[in-house]
Amino acid sequence: MEATGSYWFILYDILHAGGLDVWLVDGRQTKQVPGRKTDVKDCQWIQQLHSYGLLNRCFVAEGDQKEIRSYLRLREDLLRNAAMHVNHMQKALVEMNIRLPEVLSQIHGASGMAVIGAILSGERDPGVLLSLCHTRLRRTKSQEILAALEGFYTERGVFALRIAHEAYLFYMKQIAECDHKLEALLQKGGDGGKGTQSGPRKPIRHNRPDIRDLGAHLLDLFQGRDATILPGITDYTWMQIYSETGNDLERWATEKHFTSWLGLSPGQNSSGTSSRRVKRKGKPLTGQIFRVIAQGLLQSKKIAIGEFGRRLRARKGPMIAIKAMANKLAAQYWRLMVKGTTYVEQGVQTYETQLKKQKEKYLNRLALEFDMKLEKIH
Repeated sequence: MEATGSYWFILYDILHAGGLDVWLVDGRQTKQVPGRKTDVKDCQWIQQLHSYGLLNRCFVAEGDQKEIRSYLRLREDLLRNAAMHVNHMQKALVEMNIRLPEVLSQIHGASGMAVIGAILSGERDPGVLLSLCHTRLRRTKSQEILAALEGFYTERGVFALRIAHEAYLFYMKQIAECDHKLEALLQKGGDGGKGTQSGPRKPIRHNRPDIRDLGAHLLDLFQGRDATILPGITDYTWMQIYSETGNDLERWATEKHFTSWLGLSPGQNSSGTSSRRVKRKGKPLTGQIFRVIAQGLLQSKKIAIGEFGRRLRARKGPMIAIKAMANKLAAQYWRLMVKGTTYVEQGVQTYETQLKKQKEKYLNRLALEFDMKLEKIH
């Protein structure tokens, strides 16, 4: 059957549950030829192409991986909705001249939520509200917070703040329920989180799921191969990648097949002296995950791939640089999970040394070509 939006989901599940070997194929492989304009003729055309072996099978998640992917995608939707209501809380505070967003990095953190809860309970004294903040904030930003809390409270502002606060708490409760479902599925899929963890795990700065021993569960699923040794990948992003690609990456013959499936391979749209811009249809979600990781590494001062991205950004722009970095990360992830190739971060200095050697080699080749001799200036 042809993959057409979300219409194929239920029919695929019913046929697969009935014991049929269902092939899902990309619609771009089954484009209609002139004259075949009805659904019936289109089905006949797809059947004929399949009988000749001209169609490739799409990857479809099954079993626990499919369940994990469903809950993770739902969790991301809930996070986006929760973020919208954080913006609503900020707007309600600013409209009452309460400038907490300027002095707190996150108003939905522990200190910000404590202050908002007290305001909704009727507290207006800036000194009392300051006492609810974290000790470090009271020690370093007490005067700024006191000035930010000198607001002009209005009934409509407090009402808007209450509605946004309650909506945010509702979504956080839903996210906690998704985390509970994910933990149960991970517990079911591995050895109960008994995987060997080599040292402390990378910290998850934002939207950390409430799942005990998340790293150990993932190590169970991947037979001890740890993707968090790669730059920018935490246990949470690793779980997102697993939910989209599974733990058997050998279904992609090479790393180039894998990066092409992710939509991270450079397009071949040049012929002779002509070159055209072609926009790829669709944005594979796993490729977007690697892009987000690469964007976070673009400003890294100690990681070699960050220096690579900055050099490419200066010549080609940020979009191409991020895509190239994501391609490198995805290829390294495939090598790690399929071939067990270890990753060792060499650092920016080693990367710059390698670049210098490449430039020297190029200059020596040019000098040999023009019958010249290079001499170092000390």
